[in-house]
Amino acid sequence: MITGASSGIGKITAIKLAKLGARLLLVCRDRTRGDATVADIAAETGNRDVELMIADLGSQRQIRQLASNLLARNEPLHVLINNAGLVNLSRTVTEDGIETTFAVNHLAYFTLTLLLLDRLKQSAPARIINVASDAHRFGTMNFDDLGGERRYSGFRIYGRSKLANILFTYELARRLEGAGVTVNCAHPGAVASGFGKNNGALGRLLLAVAGPFMRTPERGAQTSIYLASSPEMDGVSGKYYLDCKLHQSNAESYDQATARRLWDVSAQMTGVT
Repeated sequence: MITGASSGIGKITAIKLAKLGARLLLVCRDRTRGDATVADIAAETGNRDVELMIADLGSQRQIRQLASNLLARNEPLHVLINNAGLVNLSRTVTEDGIETTFAVNHLAYFTLTLLLLDRLKQSAPARIINVASDAHRFGTMNFDDLGGERRYSGFRIYGRSKLANILFTYELARRLEGAGVTVNCAHPGAVASGFGKNNGALGRLLLAVAGPFMRTPERGAQTSIYLASSPEMDGVSGKYYLDCKLHQSNAESYDQATARRLWDVSAQMTGVT
């Protein structure tokens, strides 16, 4: 299962894994774009074992329905790639009243993963890949204002959400030790894709200026593909990767007390335990 699969590194990841013969479930927000992605994968790879599932990952209700639909299939799940994400220069909230960037970039990972965790354990060996970012170095876990209600900075909140991805990865790896399910996270690099274009003219301008210095989606997807499919990753868990190589995240990401607190806060916010 790959979330955010209709564009950017999510779509490239899906294409490359389809070429390897994987059976894919693509999670997209928009059915028209999702159907086009399924058709593109079939045309490029010849793999028609690709299905579309629709969910807005900013909605806890839709995430729960997505998980329920998958679990009802009574089929194994060997790889979950939490890839969907966004950055908002202006503060918005979801239907659940949660700041949107934190909801989509972290809480969606948390909720979907935990709801599918028993199925992943039953399917072991299984792998979870969380797409994070080196932007986590610009964030910190301010538990008194996680959603930036008092002071909002789009880039600071984005960095916080990516730090949360890494803290969640490391804590989940500790809790899954010996379960046959590994969990790792990846920094794809600054990728030239549709990411950030939701921020209007300013967002498009910033992307246009940065574009020549950004990597292609193909290169950005390499690490996710490696973590999902490489035999070298058998049994490896709780690590952070860049360009398919082990990388060090920032000091705060290794703080186990912070990771446990984030887990507890996330459980309270989502109702998932």
